[in-house]
Amino acid sequence: MFSRNRRRVLLISARPPGVVRPPGKTTHMFASSRPTVRRRALAAAGTAAVLAVTLAACGSSSDSSSTPGMDHGAKPTASSSASTSPSMGDMPGMDHMAAGNGLADNKDGYRLTSKDTTLPAGKQAAYRFAVAGPDGKPVTAFALDQTKRMHFYAIRSDLTGFQHIHPTMAANGTWTADLDTLAPGSWRMFTSFTPDSGAGKGTALVLSRTTTVPGTATKTPLPAAAKTADVDGYTVTVKGDPMAGMEHPLAVTVTQDGKPVTDLQPYLDTYAHLTAFHEGDSAFAHLHPTTKVNGDHGGPELSFNAELPTSGNWRLFLQFQAGGKLHTGALTLNVG
Repeated sequence: MFSRNRRRVLLISARPPGVVRPPGKTTHMFASSRPTVRRRALAAAGTAAVLAVTLAACGSSSDSSSTPGMDHGAKPTASSSASTSPSMGDMPGMDHMAAGNGLADNKDGYRLTSKDTTLPAGKQAAYRFAVAGPDGKPVTAFALDQTKRMHFYAIRSDLTGFQHIHPTMAANGTWTADLDTLAPGSWRMFTSFTPDSGAGKGTALVLSRTTTVPGTATKTPLPAAAKTADVDGYTVTVKGDPMAGMEHPLAVTVTQDGKPVTDLQPYLDTYAHLTAFHEGDSAFAHLHPTTKVNGDHGGPELSFNAELPTSGNWRLFLQFQAGGKLHTGALTLNVG
């Protein structure tokens, strides 16, 4: 099985991967043989140097706050995040890059709340939660993000049992996620959403809480890093070697019986949904698709913007649809 705190899963970069801002021009000052001219030249050079340092500092600050997905360590405000988030109409399947690694239950005044601290093992269960806004009231207005107003993920601490659900919301702002069977252990419940009103309007957020499933928990070792994985008769292959903290293109190829698959169907306004979780802390990342949708003609290669904030092993879950059926594949990717 195989599926963009930095953001990003990816949302959408304001600057294409690999494009570097050209360095500023350096003005060379030539001294005159006359003392007066020499003094003027030196003064001008000093002024230019101060100006260059000031501009460089301003440029550095602007870059760290305006580049989508670069929220690990340097966190933009809600207003700056909203101003750099592209509209949903920019490209099919491309959503807002969510801020942070999702390991907190609050951010920018928004808080994830739930009374469900435990859930039963071995059977389906409903997880109920709400999102409180900066005013303390339940948020009820959410923007569409890849055709859904709320994306919910459940993952066990050993990165098994992955579930991606689209819960339903009651009029009072209470959401219900209908979970499939859960194995005993510690689970983290992630919510990915974008408020459509209030102070955080247009800002993509990921919040989470942990839940315990009682019983004897057996830890499953994380499979070794690999470039390929098989699921339901399909083979998915990852191309690319992302580096921690850097945006990097990632490609996934889908084949069946050794032949390229070219009839993938749209799923959530794209041909594949790719989510990643970090080994050890379960940090969240959504890798954002860039392949344009063209009917039921997806594949064999799907492109993503990958930005994984920390090094180590990440468990990737790729969801794609073919023949009217949703398939979920997983593999381990090592990030240097």
